[in-house]
Amino acid sequence: MSATDGLMRGMEVIDTGAPLSVPVGGTTLGRIFNVMGEPIDNLGPVDTSATFPIHRSTPAFIELDTKLSIFETGIKVVDLLAPYRRGGKIGLFGGGAGVGKTVLIMELINNIAKAHGGVSVFGGVGERTREGNDLYMEMKESGVINEKNIKESKVALVYGQMNEPPGARMRVGLTALTMAEYF
Repeated sequence: MSATDGLMRGMEVIDTGAPLSVPVGGTTLGRIFNVMGEPIDNLGPVDTSATFPIHRSTPAFIELDTKLSIFETGIKVVDLLAPYRRGGKIGLFGGGAGVGKTVLIMELINNIAKAHGGVSVFGGVGERTREGNDLYMEMKESGVINEKNIKESKVALVYGQMNEPPGARMRVGLTALTMAEYF
């Protein structure tokens, strides 16, 4: 899950017996995390005792909101051609580099925070370091991340960047999903 430099056959391994668990809750907002749930933004440790394992059962169907209502994103083409169901799951975006996936996500996060007062968790799977930094700066500019009062932030960022091992990139989506399911 982290750098493999210096690993060699025959090294001692310690099994903790515990699943990979990540911090959840309001204290994750405004922060940047890696796949292990460790903050990578140089703002110190996350002040929370609440953690969830990234490998766990999905919520029971009866726990889900089954009322049919449309979530207005504020993006006309999405609301008209492919509306999102409130409380549902959405399969988002495939595609190559430079087609606008991150730009669309940034706009959704901004609209969710400002128009609906909601929070978001961004999972950057295989993101370029530059793109991750640009996203963070844009979130600060728009006020979705409030650096002066971090408790007022409306988004947590989780990255498994393209320079990280495949195992980390593969699981970063689970880390982001686990943090999002708390809310």
